Amino acid sequence: MTNTPAAPLLRRDGTNWTTIIAFTVFHIGAVAALFFFSWAAFFSALALYYISLSFGIGMCYHRLLTHRSYKVPKPLEYFLTICATLALEGGPMFWVATHRVHHQFSDKPGDPHSPRDGKWWAHIGWMLAGEVSHSESKLLSKYAPDLAKDPFHVWISKYHWVPLTVVGLLLLAFGGVPCLLWGIFLRVTLGHHATWAVNSATHLWGYRRFKTRDDSRNNIWVAALSFGEGWHNNHHAHPTSARHGLGAFEIDVTWLTIRLLEKLGVATNVKLAKIAQAVEEEDLVAA
Repeated sequence: MTNTPAAPLLRRDGTNWTTIIAFTVFHIGAVAALFFFSWAAFFSALALYYISLSFGIGMCYHRLLTHRSYKVPKPLEYFLTICATLALEGGPMFWVATHRVHHQFSDKPGDPHSPRDGKWWAHIGWMLAGEVSHSESKLLSKYAPDLAKDPFHVWISKYHWVPLTVVGLLLLAFGGVPCLLWGIFLRVTLGHHATWAVNSATHLWGYRRFKTRDDSRNNIWVAALSFGEGWHNNHHAHPTSARHGLGAFEIDVTWLTIRLLEKLGVATNVKLAKIAQAVEEEDLVAA
């Protein structure tokens, strides 16, 4: 890792044993899940993977709360926030604040997770070193002042682990150990790596449709695993756009859901990139 100045939201010295232990336990549980297969467990994991990553991380934490790409009624916003906590990526204030800092310092000193500081640092290391500020409301409110004014977001940021715990107990009660291992441990672990790949892989491999001031790239594999979040160069070029997949072949499942809500009159003030949506392939910038 290079000698990059400390990011605003975390210290880069020391070891975060709480996070290391949690990730280790979940990875062990993910491997154990392979020895406890059942179709009920498989479909539970599949459904929760989609709910937590597309409804939760993509629609809510990223496009709704971080970039305010569209609006929905508050009850739906809160429901989507709960969906996002099922990904076990911290509460909304932590996630939003960290991502806003990433955009402010993208691939520059101060970026919490730039591959310029190391591929594994960007993927997972940044969460294992120093103190990750998951629930320090006073610190996080500097970068997420809009969420700091909302009592629900402040509360769920502190107790973001509660919904996942409740779901885990329900899976254990009604589906036994296989559903618990697949629906929680394996599913969360796979979801983590899909989201972390946006921080690492999409700043390393793929094509660049736009000349941005960072290393962001569009990566089809990350986009497939994250329901559209892998069209990262498009996103960095047009961060407030609710639609990330701008080319005809750039499938963006999360955008399709937002578009459906807009058609139903539920999502309003939907922001889009101010370019022709169908971009010719010859316009791509070589990686």
